[in-house]
Amino acid sequence: MKFQINDTVSVLDDAIDGVVIAVNPPEVTIETEDGFPLKLHESKLVRTGTETFTFSGIADAKAGKTEKKKIHIKGKTHTNEFVLVVDLHIEKLVKSKKGMSNYDILSLQLDTAKHKLDFSIQKRFPKVVLVHGVGDGVLKADIYSMLRRYDNIRFYEADYREYGLGATEIRILQKQ
Repeated sequence: MKFQINDTVSVLDDAIDGVVIAVNPPEVTIETEDGFPLKLHESKLVRTGTETFTFSGIADAKAGKTEKKKIHIKGKTHTNEFVLVVDLHIEKLVKSKKGMSNYDILSLQLDTAKHKLDFSIQKRFPKVVLVHGVGDGVLKADIYSMLRRYDNIRFYEADYREYGLGATEIRILQKQ
C-alpha cells in the first residue's frame, strides 16, 4: 500500500493511530496521537478515513449481494459467517482517558463487553470476538467471570494468527 504524507493511519497489531510525516519505503514514519514519531514497516499500517461510499439504489445493493460460500474442510462444512469484533482497549472506547481511574477504565470496558454481547445475542450473531489485550490479565479474568453467567454461549481463546494474543472468541448457541 502506498502511503503519502498527511495520510491518517492505524497500526495493525497495536492500538496506535497517527499521521504519516515521512515515507522512505519500506519504512513509514508516523506521528502518533500523543505527538511521538514512530518508524514502522508499511505492512504494519493501514490507511484510515479515506474510503467514500455511494449508494445508488436498492437494485444495485441486491445485485451486489452474494450468497454465503460453503467451504469444505476435512469432512466438515462451514459457512463464512458474520463476526462482531469488539476492541476493548480504552483508546478505542474514549477520546481521552485523562482523569479516569483504573476502576473507571475497567468498568467501562466490562460494560462495553456486556452491552455488545447482549446486542449480539439479541441480533442472533453466531460469533463475537472481544479483543482485551494481554496486560496483567485483570480485564480478561473479569470478562471470563462475566461470561460464565451466560448459559447460551461457549468461549475460548481466539485464534492468535487472526486476532493476536489477548482476544476471546465467544460462540453464541442459537435455540431452534
